[in-house]
Amino acid sequence: MIPSRPLAIALLMLWPLQGFDDVCRTAVQSWRSPGGDAVMRVVSDRSRVLVFAGAALALVSPAGRAVLAETLVALAPVNLAVEGLKYGVARVRPDGDRNRRNSSFPSSHAANAFTVAAVVARRWRPSALVLWVGAASVGLSRMWLDRHWASDVLMALALALAGAWFADRVRARWLARRANGGVAPPPTAA
Repeated sequence: MIPSRPLAIALLMLWPLQGFDDVCRTAVQSWRSPGGDAVMRVVSDRSRVLVFAGAALALVSPAGRAVLAETLVALAPVNLAVEGLKYGVARVRPDGDRNRRNSSFPSSHAANAFTVAAVVARRWRPSALVLWVGAASVGLSRMWLDRHWASDVLMALALALAGAWFADRVRARWLARRANGGVAPPPTAA
């Protein structure tokens, strides 16, 4: 049986990283303690709060609705990619969970947190440190609780940055069209 193209691509991509993942897992798991576990459970379980907090911060800025819209534009393709990859790759979680619909690669918690951080921090600079530390904490919490490999979190970061870039391009195009009286500007040479 020949594996599907996305699965084959993912396996080729992940295989060389397993050694890296194993080293990171061993290190992070060695840091565990009951107090640290309690903190990381709160960070992980409340990571969606970061997404909503980022949206709330966006509303504080003068162009808040635009920042919120840009955040939603970034989150949509990121979440589609995350869910597609999760189902297509079906990577077993470090703790042994094999549920294909909720597989390890990539981390949706981290992808959402990193996406909000990337978009909102760019538009509202005073929030940057808090948002990035919060997003990184979410990624670490997923590794700490043995739910994700380091490469799952790194892929989440890459998807988030791509989603933020896409949303920025959509925003720039919308602003150019608005400045041009509703007519799309001519394409620029790449």
